[in-house]
Amino acid sequence: MPQPAAAVADGTEARTDGPSAGSEFAPLLRAVKDQGLLGRRYAWYARAIAVNALALAGVVTGLVLIGDSWWALLLAPPLAVLFARTAFIGHDAGHAQITGDKSVGRLIGLVHGNLLLGLSYSWWNTKHNRHHANPNHIDKDPDVAADVLVFTGEQAGDRKGWRGWLTRNQAWLFFPLTLLEGVALKVHSFQDLRRQPPRERALEGALLVAHVAAYTTLLLTVLSPGKALAFAALHQALFGLHLGLSFAPNHKGMEMPDPDGERWGHLRRQVLTSRNIRGGALTDWFLGGLNYQIEHHLFPSMPRPHLRLAQPLVRAHCRELGIAYAETGLVDSYRQALRHLHEVGEPLRAQ
Repeated sequence: MPQPAAAVADGTEARTDGPSAGSEFAPLLRAVKDQGLLGRRYAWYARAIAVNALALAGVVTGLVLIGDSWWALLLAPPLAVLFARTAFIGHDAGHAQITGDKSVGRLIGLVHGNLLLGLSYSWWNTKHNRHHANPNHIDKDPDVAADVLVFTGEQAGDRKGWRGWLTRNQAWLFFPLTLLEGVALKVHSFQDLRRQPPRERALEGALLVAHVAAYTTLLLTVLSPGKALAFAALHQALFGLHLGLSFAPNHKGMEMPDPDGERWGHLRRQVLTSRNIRGGALTDWFLGGLNYQIEHHLFPSMPRPHLRLAQPLVRAHCRELGIAYAETGLVDSYRQALRHLHEVGEPLRAQ
């Protein structure tokens, strides 16, 4: 069973690797707790959820007021941005950042994931917690499993035909492929219903269907079929691109633990496989706090506004232990990630 991400935040997982590994993380955990950085930020999240809901309602109202016009397509980009904000809220709910009450957290996740986005909360949470437990581990992290993209030379060696062409060109294709991510997430969500227990499947499935029905009804009621299709295509493509821009810098091109090598403790496993992005309030907003990827992986249940406050503590602790702390600018992070994908495909290009 994948370990819940919230369990990692209290240091439980860190201690399972033995005294040495646990002792590296324990002082940092104490410092973070002493500053109250694992405490809840109910008012902050209440404002974020309310503002996001009002903004979504505003875009829908604007769409209705504009009516059957090509000008309505101008609302697709802001709606894509707001869908990404919605995804960030669902992400935080899944990590118990918003509330420690599992029922309330699940309700928030179901509303923001299944109902508003058409994305299964259960599927995403299960997959994402496996990633958090073993980031960049080729055998355990689903995010680096060989699929459309591959992340190691071993994975690339088996690619033939169409998949081989994808691997040879995956660095160039990465961002164009993210244009399909919004639709792909919905497909995976419906496919995962078969895995879920009956009661969970019934609830999640009903909410997913409600999303599709409401989204389709809105567009076809306001727009002609051709304009509705164009709006949906542009909106979903930009939503996928926004998610790709947010997730790409976090781990691609970072250390990948050797499955047969020495097992890292919690601190090294999370820090060495993650990359932070420099920037101010705009970067925090655009990336939904994921620019503090190291802090987020060390303390998954830490509320988003506290990640920035924890960063100096984490950076200083890593410096004291001589552990590399990766931090770069946004553009350079994409360059590093794409360079890694390009290098993985190099042996196939040389054939």
